[in-house]
Amino acid sequence: MNKLTKVGCSALCGSLAAVSAANAGDMTVTGGVDMSWMSLGGNSSATGSPIGIGSNLTFKASGELDNGWTFTGTVANLNGSAYSTAVVNIDMLGLGSLNFNQGNSGNGIDAFDDKMPTAWEETWGTGVGTGIQLVKGVGTSHNIQYSLPKFLGTSIVVAMAPVMGATDTADKTTSGVNTTSKGRGYDATINLNPSLGTELLSGLNLFVGAHYTEIYDKNKASPLNQEDTHYEGVAGITLDLGPVSLGGGRSGILTGKVGTTDVDYYRNNMYGVAFNINDDLSVSYGRHESEQNFVNPGAGYTDAGAGVGSGAARTMQIDSWQAAYTIGGASIRVAETKVKNASYQVVDDFDKSARTISLSLAF
Repeated sequence: MNKLTKVGCSALCGSLAAVSAANAGDMTVTGGVDMSWMSLGGNSSATGSPIGIGSNLTFKASGELDNGWTFTGTVANLNGSAYSTAVVNIDMLGLGSLNFNQGNSGNGIDAFDDKMPTAWEETWGTGVGTGIQLVKGVGTSHNIQYSLPKFLGTSIVVAMAPVMGATDTADKTTSGVNTTSKGRGYDATINLNPSLGTELLSGLNLFVGAHYTEIYDKNKASPLNQEDTHYEGVAGITLDLGPVSLGGGRSGILTGKVGTTDVDYYRNNMYGVAFNINDDLSVSYGRHESEQNFVNPGAGYTDAGAGVGSGAARTMQIDSWQAAYTIGGASIRVAETKVKNASYQVVDDFDKSARTISLSLAF
């Protein structure tokens, strides 16, 4: 009897030690607050307060397994104490890494939607409502991403979303019945730094990515009856030459829609140049052009405020000059942004402009 008691105690102590080791790790909390003032022009003119305040908190936990693998868990909490997303990343050393994300990630091709050099934000991210259509792939859906170990300056990443459009699914639950015609989504990206042993090309970076979404008609007998598949693609180049960074790229979205008045595809061009004046001050200029094309260019379409017009291609153009200055944990950012044909509406009333001044405090 005593022997059995000792065995029981040893097993219990061993299990408690294992639980203790499994829960060993670190938890950190970081965050910040952003304050902005926007002066609007063009069709973006509006009444109301120009002052905006944003805040965020990020909770990050980390730990290590017995085999040396490390893991991190991140929960983001944004404006108004609104839950944003949870991310779990497992670094498997020489086997690469796995990332599980609830759909607000920048995973997959979403990381390359606009990879141009900038002092602060993307051209379309300074607060002006542009309505631009960008590649996003599985990044905005609950997804799993696998990154191969980096080799000779090359990073290869693949990602998959079980159901495109499903987000923020809690553990031990599903996202519910899929009532859309969207199935799985797949992304693949390659990021290459081919320095070729020369100092001049050490800042050269090439990137390319592709996305595929399964589309099927739920009224058909089998989901294998694929139709109107959705595709996205992006490619570009950036180059750092001392304090100057240059970049250019193209992206496209093939919607897969076949309706008479549907958009057939979007074709985007992006450019950017940034100059680091010193360690604290940088300036940049960026342009993003987006062309909307229809399935039936000869059909009649309605532009807001402009009556019925042609279904010919429509091009939106966004230009943004930016500057950023950092003082310790504080950053001051200024952007002058102009948008022509916002939301692809080819009428003067849809030209917008804004000056955005932002102060960020990190803690």
